[in-house]
Amino acid sequence: MLLPLFVFVLGTGAVIGGYALFMYAPQAMARRRMDQRLSDLVSLSGPSEGDESIVRHAVESSLPAIDRMVARSKHGSTLAKLVEQSGIRTTPGAIVGGSIGLGVALGFLAMMLTRQVLAVPVAFVLGGSLPFAFLVNRRSARMKVFEEQFPDALDLLSRALRAGHAFQTALGMVGDELKAPVGPEFKKTFDQQNFGLPLRDALNQLTERVFVLDVKFFVTAVLIQRETGGNLSEILDNLAHVVRERFKIRRQVRVHTAHGRFTAFVLLSLPAVLAIALSMLNPEHMAPLFHERMGQMSLMVAMVMQAIGFVWIQKVIKIEV
Repeated sequence: MLLPLFVFVLGTGAVIGGYALFMYAPQAMARRRMDQRLSDLVSLSGPSEGDESIVRHAVESSLPAIDRMVARSKHGSTLAKLVEQSGIRTTPGAIVGGSIGLGVALGFLAMMLTRQVLAVPVAFVLGGSLPFAFLVNRRSARMKVFEEQFPDALDLLSRALRAGHAFQTALGMVGDELKAPVGPEFKKTFDQQNFGLPLRDALNQLTERVFVLDVKFFVTAVLIQRETGGNLSEILDNLAHVVRERFKIRRQVRVHTAHGRFTAFVLLSLPAVLAIALSMLNPEHMAPLFHERMGQMSLMVAMVMQAIGFVWIQKVIKIEV
């Protein structure tokens, strides 16, 4: 039974790989020809030092067919935005392909190890969700770093305005001086308005890429100041002060809620640790829990209740600042 399944997985992988190579090779050759023509034009025009290319280089996908299917789907734009917000140089098609590949691999591994048909769909769902969970985790980490660096960007903007620079020039200075993720995001906003996009639209796109509340405050303050006037540097200084004070309060809240977070992780991990320990000490005693129908149902109910308890504790100890 396992040999035909193994042959089927290998054959499917070979077909997908051949199809990807057939679809990707012509596009790669066309892009290389286009890059060569652009480089020839630049060399003929005599490029000077410091010139930048206005061509937007998108990440090439090895699975363009899956990319087109994802782009036409209902949630294609949401997945593309998630990939952009995470800061990972990949494509939605690659994420979907990796999700399917991991799901098939874990399902095949679960079949070989457990010999249980019920474990295959569970392993497939678990493996398929790993790439999306990784993207969400990277996005959250990137937004936290952005939020930590954002007051420094506001300070730099304020100092540049006091020195007499225009706001657009100050955006470029922030993009050049600060490191990722703040620098590249402000650099992208500066490039967008520098190449003709209205400043209002460029700032609104910044709020779409970076879903941080302070960025919305910043964009709102800038747009209102451009319509009604006022001291923008003073507004940015006050906003930076408010952001830093909120960081202090948030750290105090984390200290006071540390006991609740520790309790949640202990309650979540204790049953799994005890099950592993008892399985090693007395396998016959734990065997009915994994092989009997009633034991398997009890495990599923226990996992659901554990997940609900963990989420409930997280909601209780989560305090918005």
